[in-house]
Amino acid sequence: MPPSPQSVAPLPTATEPRSAFYFRLAVSILLLITAGALTWSTIQALAARRQLRTDLAEISHVRYDLLNASGWVSKLVPILDANIDALDLNAANAASLRPMVTNALYTLLDQVKAQMSAPKPAAPPAPGGSPAPAPGGFLSAGNPMIVNMIIGALRPHVPEYADIVLKELGKPQTKAAIKTYMRNVLADGARATFGDTDMRLYSAILKQYGCADGTACKQELGNRIREQESRINYRYLTVLAAAALAFLLLLTAGPVLRPAGAVVLLLFCTVLLVGGIFTPMLEVQASISHLKLTFLGHPIAFTDQVLYFQSKSVLEVFRALVTTGRPDMWVVGVLVLTFSVVFPILKLIASTLYLFRPAVLRRNPVARFFALESSKWSMADVMALAIFMAFVAFNGLIPNAMSGLQGSGADLTIPTDASRILPGYHLFIGFCIASLFLSRKLARGIHAAAPAADPE
Repeated sequence: MPPSPQSVAPLPTATEPRSAFYFRLAVSILLLITAGALTWSTIQALAARRQLRTDLAEISHVRYDLLNASGWVSKLVPILDANIDALDLNAANAASLRPMVTNALYTLLDQVKAQMSAPKPAAPPAPGGSPAPAPGGFLSAGNPMIVNMIIGALRPHVPEYADIVLKELGKPQTKAAIKTYMRNVLADGARATFGDTDMRLYSAILKQYGCADGTACKQELGNRIREQESRINYRYLTVLAAAALAFLLLLTAGPVLRPAGAVVLLLFCTVLLVGGIFTPMLEVQASISHLKLTFLGHPIAFTDQVLYFQSKSVLEVFRALVTTGRPDMWVVGVLVLTFSVVFPILKLIASTLYLFRPAVLRRNPVARFFALESSKWSMADVMALAIFMAFVAFNGLIPNAMSGLQGSGADLTIPTDASRILPGYHLFIGFCIASLFLSRKLARGIHAAAPAADPE
């Protein structure tokens, strides 16, 4: 027969003087207010930082430089110009080029002779069935002979013409014409190879931050990100320190936690959980920090080429996984949500029931499990997040992105430490540890009250 409400013993009280406990409680409440305000500002600062990092990753993306036709043209044109400017047709160079030019002129004369000597196509028959006169008449019959005479007169002078061609190639106006031609050919070939790149988003980011070019914008964004990170680190570390100090003050106030202290610590757990699940926990980035090639003896370098960047919170990851439509992704998303959101929330609800309805825990095994026994699953929360990070960072991302670049003979540098753990992860870990200590303390209170609650 279940005990009546009158037979349920009240929560045991601690032996510490009330004045000392109230002092601890007042300090903890002040720490709670500070932690709540700093957690909210941390959430906002992390959102602003993520936008800055997203913009930086966008303007550093490989599509705007390494895979951009204009980027290649801007790097190759100076090399071609330098080689054309270095063209010096002195006696030694002219002697080496003269056979090639001479052969080209001989070939040109042969082609002219073949085209001018080719027979004319037959004309259609005249009206009435009579054959049409041959085009050209007498002159046409003598055309091959005239061509042979002209070509025969030109061939002895080919070496002289070759010297004239070599002399013309060395003139500044000829070099300028060659440069213009090479630029046009290079630009047309690059566009045909890569296609046009949509630069509207790139230009919008430059305009947003008032930058003249991509290099200046990267520097500006880097400075803003470092400023945000210094503020974020101060705030979230202060939140963790405030929570640790409050738990130390209230958990050491006596053998049994008083209801007012338990409420404050539950609110601390709530603050840490909110900060953990509503802020990004991990940044995943795959990039090429350095790629060096050689063209006509000149180096071509591409630096800080971003291939992939993502920064998501637990809830955003769950939404992204379940919307893929793949069963394996859906299962992973449900596991992440269950261990990182559902279990912690049920744990807080059950702990609240213990404070205001302690008899519920003795009659309801589900509530008792989440209030006390689920603390054993705290490391499962951490394990779920660790699996999620490994899944996102290494599930074919980097191998697929780099497969076309490795083994190409280029000087390629790929960083392996581009991914980072963000403060949201530390806040969530803080919640797991805090809920573990709180559950242990609540369990002592229940065990101490159990003998008095049993009917005799």
